[in-house]
Amino acid sequence: MAVNVPGLVVVVIFYIIILFIGIWASRKSKKAEKTCAGTKSEVTIVGGRNISVLVGVFTTTATWVGGGYILGNAEVVYSPKQGLIWAIGPPAFAINLILGGLFFAKPMRSKCYLTMLDPFQHRYGNMFTATLLLPALVSDILWVACILAALGGTMSIILGLSSAVSIIISAAVSIFYTFLGGLYSVAYTDVIQFFFMFFSLFLCIPFVVLSPAVADISVHLNQSNVNSWVGELKLADAGKWADEMLLLALGGLAYQALYQRILSAASSAQAQITCLAAAGVVFIMGIPSVVIGAMASIADWNQTAYGLPPPFERGEAGKILPLALQYLTPTWLSVLGIGSVAAAVMSSVDSILLSSASMFTQNIYKTTLRKQASERELQWVIRVAILLVGLAGMGLAFKGESVFALWLLSTDLLYCIILPQLICVLHLICANSYGAICGYIVGLLLRLLSGDSILGIPPVLLFPGWREEDGVITQYFPYRTLVMLCSLICIITVSKMVEVGFHQQLIPQSWDLLRVFKKKKENQGEEVPLPQGEENTTLSARL
Repeated sequence: MAVNVPGLVVVVIFYIIILFIGIWASRKSKKAEKTCAGTKSEVTIVGGRNISVLVGVFTTTATWVGGGYILGNAEVVYSPKQGLIWAIGPPAFAINLILGGLFFAKPMRSKCYLTMLDPFQHRYGNMFTATLLLPALVSDILWVACILAALGGTMSIILGLSSAVSIIISAAVSIFYTFLGGLYSVAYTDVIQFFFMFFSLFLCIPFVVLSPAVADISVHLNQSNVNSWVGELKLADAGKWADEMLLLALGGLAYQALYQRILSAASSAQAQITCLAAAGVVFIMGIPSVVIGAMASIADWNQTAYGLPPPFERGEAGKILPLALQYLTPTWLSVLGIGSVAAAVMSSVDSILLSSASMFTQNIYKTTLRKQASERELQWVIRVAILLVGLAGMGLAFKGESVFALWLLSTDLLYCIILPQLICVLHLICANSYGAICGYIVGLLLRLLSGDSILGIPPVLLFPGWREEDGVITQYFPYRTLVMLCSLICIITVSKMVEVGFHQQLIPQSWDLLRVFKKKKENQGEEVPLPQGEENTTLSARL
């Protein structure tokens, strides 16, 4: 396939603009380091906590509306076995941000944390916090892989450019400006990327709908084959649908990328407003993908240069959005479309890179490995971590798995393991280290035993309704939600049982190996200093 030179030039110009804005924002970050009351690492991680509501809404939306969101929704609507009813991304992400604003923004921002792992460190200590970093890191790498794979497939179709080259260039640009400016570069490039995504994607809708290859929509609405794009939800599939909906709606609450935006706000109220406003915008941004996927499902591909068989029969359902842009819209518009996907990808990649790097630097390196590290050293650790996470995600992106499948998998570990821990540490006073450790083990063990086809892990636990399709076992029971609830219940139950055991002296105090209750007693036994001038009065009273 020949390279689309005009399209390539447009994309290169777009990348140069983004790079220029990232460099400009990095200079703004340097100025903030001099004027901000916080440390240099705080400016890098949370932008000195002075990101405005408007910029916060744009950067939150741009982060959530990534390549997985745009291509994944179109893939699901187009696929004959799924359809519109399975396009759970827009409502799930809207619910996710609403819940984040109502229940998680205030307790996180009011205590001035720097990362999602800070509350764990304050309550449970460094060792357990380090174990939580692992699933968070794996999830971020999978998310990077998902959206870079989405971009690689899109560029290879529309520009005729090698998928590997597209992935490498996009990753390099994102890594570079995130490396330079931290959250400032991420936030301000996200603003430009958001507007580009919004206008180019919505501009594509009328051209796709009015394409000669797309049949009259009214005809399809009056025929029984409306299910070709609307889809249907059978009772036997309801468990799987509910599981995926809850996975995306609740699992996102355990993303550091969300808390990076919350913690960068000037106040708790501003953080809540940012989340609630972004929820509506994220939902709206899902409309173009859904419409394009629906139109592609009723299109007569034989009237296009693509020909027959259609994309689904060729195993290219995951690339349906770029295919629709390439064959159902004018050439100039397909180039704008690839720009929108590139914008979506970079706006998510930069956020994920900074998220992982922030958690490692703040919660592992600074508190455990190098407690005396200087601010300059911490900034370089963040940069090296950004590079390593980017390279790891880029390597996985070459595998070319289904975008929607990688999208779900990236949230999986967070939903099953970290979400129940986060709920307990923020909202339940009774939670302690013993319950947290048991909940972690139960969640991880049950999730591994449930298997995963993408990672090639065969299921040991077969839940009701499982099916074997093409030699692969698929679980139709909402097993991820069950695993999450088991972990949550385990944390609460074990925490209460251990607390009662020690307080009622049913368990010897010498068995408190983690010093949870010894520390409480020590803190309760500490003498509270009296105000100046009251010491003599108190002493006289005692005499």
